[in-house]
Amino acid sequence: MLALLNKELSNFFSSIIGYIVIIIFLLITSLFLWAFPNDFNILDYGYAQIDGLFLIAPYVFLFLIPAISMRSFADENKSGTIEILLTKPITDLNIIFAKFGANFILLLIAIAPTLTYYFSVYYLGFPTGNIDSGGVMGSYIGLLFLGAVFISIGLFSSSLTSNQVVAFILSVFLSGFIFIGFDFIYQLSWFGNAGLIIKSLGIHEHYASISRGVIDTRDILYFLGVISLFLFLTKFSLQSRNW
Repeated sequence: MLALLNKELSNFFSSIIGYIVIIIFLLITSLFLWAFPNDFNILDYGYAQIDGLFLIAPYVFLFLIPAISMRSFADENKSGTIEILLTKPITDLNIIFAKFGANFILLLIAIAPTLTYYFSVYYLGFPTGNIDSGGVMGSYIGLLFLGAVFISIGLFSSSLTSNQVVAFILSVFLSGFIFIGFDFIYQLSWFGNAGLIIKSLGIHEHYASISRGVIDTRDILYFLGVISLFLFLTKFSLQSRNW
């Protein structure tokens, strides 16, 4: 499993994909937080906070994470190496976890430089340290969980096809729907009192909850449940080849 994990990471950084993902993410967030005149601009806003990062990042992830995960199985399916991989003395779950782990490590590498935003605001604030560190920590935890969910969806989408473009589009659609789709459904009057239950099925409700700095067990279990569901569906998709 570790050998496969290292192989996946090497594939990311031996090509330009990994670097492009990191650069694009940091470029977009930096421009919105420090350069472009908007409600997220830290210098214009006048308050010691980086909430804009956690509002922008999920929508950037909606496209960047499918872009890095689309090749995970689709490339293997296209080249035929998936059959060789599945015959190795390694379980389907180990293969899935290795690919998930490689994608998640790339996500961590992309997010890590944004800590400079936090420290910049921490020391630029008046007085020094005038920032809600607990809220920032909760927001980072929520962002990592959100990214992990998108990765699991990307792996599932990639396992269904040998076409990376199809995997990308399917992953963006599923991730977008689970992130904000339930919020739109909730606003419909058809469901009456069941609307709040429907809203709670979406990621956005739980992501917003954690981003307030409140680490609720229900939110953690929700994220772990969604990640597990799509990893299981990925395993089911791989096993279906033997039928």
